Amino acid sequence: MFHILVHSPLYIADSKPKHQKERIFQFSTQSYPEMAMASISRRKATTVFSSWRHLYSNSSKYSSIVSRSYSVSSGSDENDVVVVGGGPGGYVAAIKAAQLGLKTTCIEKRGALGGTCLNVGCIPSKALLHSSHMYHEAKHSFASHGVKLSSVEVNLPAMMAQKDKAVGNLTKGIEGLFKKNKVTYVKGYGKFLSPSEVSVDTLEGGNTVVKGKNIIIATGSDVKGLPGIIIDEKRIVSSTGALSLSEVPKKLVVIGAGYIGLEMGSVWGRLGSEVTVVEFAADIVPTMDGEVRKQFQRSLEKQKMKFMLNTKVVSVDTAGNGVKLTLEPAAGGDQTTLEADVVLVSAGRVPFTAGLGLDKIGVETDKAGRILVNHRFGTNVPGVYAIGDVIPGPMLAHKAEEDGVACVEYIAGKEGHVDYDMVPGVVYTHPEVASVGKTEEQVKALGVDYRVGKFPFLANSRAKAIDDAEGVVKILAEKETDKILGVHIMSPNAGELIHEAVLALHYGASSEDIARTCHAHPTMSEALKEAAMATYDKPIHI
Repeated sequence: MFHILVHSPLYIADSKPKHQKERIFQFSTQSYPEMAMASISRRKATTVFSSWRHLYSNSSKYSSIVSRSYSVSSGSDENDVVVVGGGPGGYVAAIKAAQLGLKTTCIEKRGALGGTCLNVGCIPSKALLHSSHMYHEAKHSFASHGVKLSSVEVNLPAMMAQKDKAVGNLTKGIEGLFKKNKVTYVKGYGKFLSPSEVSVDTLEGGNTVVKGKNIIIATGSDVKGLPGIIIDEKRIVSSTGALSLSEVPKKLVVIGAGYIGLEMGSVWGRLGSEVTVVEFAADIVPTMDGEVRKQFQRSLEKQKMKFMLNTKVVSVDTAGNGVKLTLEPAAGGDQTTLEADVVLVSAGRVPFTAGLGLDKIGVETDKAGRILVNHRFGTNVPGVYAIGDVIPGPMLAHKAEEDGVACVEYIAGKEGHVDYDMVPGVVYTHPEVASVGKTEEQVKALGVDYRVGKFPFLANSRAKAIDDAEGVVKILAEKETDKILGVHIMSPNAGELIHEAVLALHYGASSEDIARTCHAHPTMSEALKEAAMATYDKPIHI
């Protein structure tokens, strides 16, 4: 026998962060070092849901929900797994189940896979964000880089066509993945007949019954409406309508200062709209770190986006050619009016479970309409599972994907892995804002002694070289151990930079770990390294 000494994460031998502890694993002389890391990963996966173990733990009705592994029976009409919903969580769950050898069917009512995210959400919005940013750069920044244009104009139909092409190619790509992995695809609206049967009204006008030993609910979420405001997707639009306006509105009012509202406000603001954001709360993006939020709002205001915070929308009148909003202070007071050509309702999202027949089979939900699940994503009904936006947790596509993979791994008798405290969030404006872990407000509330390290992109050589240096990296670490608690980045491409921090948090890294990791020069990611240096010691370049 010999010993392998493993440190997680890796560290410089003479500069070992205080919070790390050595762990020794024994292997025979025929073992390999890779086995040690695989063992660590497996051990981590079995414990990641420990904080959820209490959920329903005293309820006998969950005693029959056990991990089972099924072999594919080609002669049976019954599936091992049926997924209701073909969005990011659903289609990923279906593919993973098939890859694990389970006979799988996915039911999708839209007729195009990818759900809200791919069809009328994440993907088309990012296409328009990129196109509008290119226009804005051409109009306002090209000249300073020595590129002169006689005129720049928006061709909105062409911009929309590029967006639609991207969406179409990606949805067809998922259908190709279904064929590759032998997932059966049923197009139609599904509803439960029993815990093992789903009746599907197909898009062709027929009806079929899909049977499954395990059924996963992955129906996603829908736009949250507001009392007295009727969304017609013309003058009063949801995010769906905002993605397909036929002309640039002169005045756009956005109700709600969350991720979606600010992103769509940015798109139309760059294209020429006068954008006003009305928010009931005292802050924009209330889940964001407070210090970063203030810088972010200032940045948006420099882009001529206006904010009316602590403001309630009392009513919306569409009687005339435009839209007239009646507003009042959130705490009450004198009313005012605001006129717009288009109003975007972006007050959040709610779980979509309408017409599924959850009551018929007895699936329990909370007051918000979210389906209650245990740590294996099982509902109170044996054999019925739920993932993504229909259950508690962040309503994010990448979170739903992780749910989907973990859920089918549990069904197949394996161990799943999702940690909702380490799901990154990104606002895809310019600059972007990305974060993972705790905000400074959350760390203070926990009563933890901590250090803060910050580094501005104004001192980053790559950012200065490309003349796009607005933003900051902020790191929070436990004072005694230097363990990273949260990372917040505001910068161009912050959504790409954040994943180094996500990995660091997953492996319990210290700020010193990042600081002592060589980063290529010149890169934007060096700002993360410098912020880490500022957390445990001192940065070099400021």
